[in-house]
Amino acid sequence: MNIQTVQGAKFLWKLPQDDRQKILDIASMHNLSIPLSQTLLSRGFIDRDEINSYLFSSLEKDVASTTLMKDAQKAVDRIIQAIENQEKILIFGDYDVDGITSSSVMMSCLLPLGAQVNFFLPHRVKDGYGLSTKIVRRAAANGYKVIITVDNGTTAFEQAEVAKELGVDLIITDHHQPHGKVPDAFALVNPHQEGCNYPFKGFAGVGVAFKLMTLLYEIKELQMPNKAYELLLLGTVADVVPLTGENRFWVRYGLKWANAAPTFSFDLLKRNGKVTSPTVSSTDIGFRITPQINALGRLEDPRCGVKFLLGSDEQETERVGQVLLELNERRKEVEKSILDDVEQLVESGHINLKEENVILAASKNWPAGVIGLVASRLVSKYGRPTILLHLTSNGKAKGSCRSINNFNIFEALHSCSKVIDQFGGHAQAAGLSLDAEKLPELKSLLEQRTRELLTPDDFKQKLLLDAEITMSDVAKKLVHDMELFQPFGAENSEPKFFMKNVHLIQQPQLLKDLHVKCSLFADGIIKPVIFFNRPDLYHLLLEQQEEPFDVAVQVSVNHWQGKANVELMGIDIAGLKGIK
Repeated sequence: MNIQTVQGAKFLWKLPQDDRQKILDIASMHNLSIPLSQTLLSRGFIDRDEINSYLFSSLEKDVASTTLMKDAQKAVDRIIQAIENQEKILIFGDYDVDGITSSSVMMSCLLPLGAQVNFFLPHRVKDGYGLSTKIVRRAAANGYKVIITVDNGTTAFEQAEVAKELGVDLIITDHHQPHGKVPDAFALVNPHQEGCNYPFKGFAGVGVAFKLMTLLYEIKELQMPNKAYELLLLGTVADVVPLTGENRFWVRYGLKWANAAPTFSFDLLKRNGKVTSPTVSSTDIGFRITPQINALGRLEDPRCGVKFLLGSDEQETERVGQVLLELNERRKEVEKSILDDVEQLVESGHINLKEENVILAASKNWPAGVIGLVASRLVSKYGRPTILLHLTSNGKAKGSCRSINNFNIFEALHSCSKVIDQFGGHAQAAGLSLDAEKLPELKSLLEQRTRELLTPDDFKQKLLLDAEITMSDVAKKLVHDMELFQPFGAENSEPKFFMKNVHLIQQPQLLKDLHVKCSLFADGIIKPVIFFNRPDLYHLLLEQQEEPFDVAVQVSVNHWQGKANVELMGIDIAGLKGIK
């Protein structure tokens, strides 16, 4: 399909071709509003069955048997043996949201079966990432016969050897890409490994752990604990894995459970996050709830994170919930401070974006736990792969990477492995550690790779718009139909629309020196629009006066005091006098 481009104030807009007949056919066939029918067409959905498959998930269609996952049956057989023989099982997790929810899924499923199970989460600073030989030896000394990793372990080569020497069966469950060979563990359950026939590869770590537990419960002919669906929902959305295929089904299923019968801990997270809508959406989970869970990994004792999510002790859960609220507020302040630091480096020219393709910055004052969140915001603002690192007292640099769509950061780090101690992750997000003195060499290698693989156009920030919309389209029918498109998240983004020839009514307002609020007129209708974090638009709109322009928007519902109002959230503007 030919794509027309329009230069907006910040983004290069990509407009889909308007094939009116196909759009009308989809609208009549599926009883959908015109803008959403065009959205389906823009995203490559044309065939009736394909559209129905997208709009309506089902267990039979979207979920494959866990037995197709390499080593899953072997792992479950060993877990059953351990339960029957009352052998001690240790769950080894990670301190991020995926690791905490994965550990919680295992505990919520194994404890009801009478397993002699405990869990260990490494401390972010004291222990670092991943299973260590020290932990394997300590577990063996304390009589553990089985160690199950969740959300880590695919690179635990030495640890697997030590476990085998000590007579401990190591079961690895993970979703990170293998670096070629894999550890010689008792069982490795990872859909990305060579020889794994499981059709869906996009799980978070919590998804792999959950699948293993579903097989266990199928063999036992028992119903999975409801808590497991809630935990799967939280971990999947938090880890920003694709909300397509099986992930899409399970997130939808988890949202039903969470809204129908929320647990005590989930209700606390809703309250802390000020979620006011009657039903929680994946967007609420991603922006209001999971940032709090991220704070669990920064607790002095990360074990509290699992205890909080399991919520068996209401008094303790309430206490940790209050701590989370405070930690999350503190995180926002730290995040803003780091963001300000990097923006200052850009504005002062220490990071020269006219000559440099990669943003790389490091500081001893930046906590490791939040720099990934800041890196994501910098990618969004500047359209550059970004690496932020915490400098430790022993000369190491540990940090997080986030990338643009056309640059696979995992493969880039792999190409720089000679200067990196450890790394892991995905195409758009990864973590790494290296000697601080090697940072200039890493920067040089990454710059060289971007010059080889990318063009100047790759660094232009793009806005892929799904459909054209009119003021009269912004109604409850559109919002109702959009529910069929949910859950929104990675690879299933909330639809973005463009509206032509709107006029400004009255002077725009600049709120808190950050947000621009204005009233737009078109088709005989006036609607308010707010542009969050776009102060640059204020003076452009002032200069526009009565001349028409185009606007890119999203449509949302604001629930307030029992009323639901359909609102427009502005993204960008095109056709203004001040845009070259």
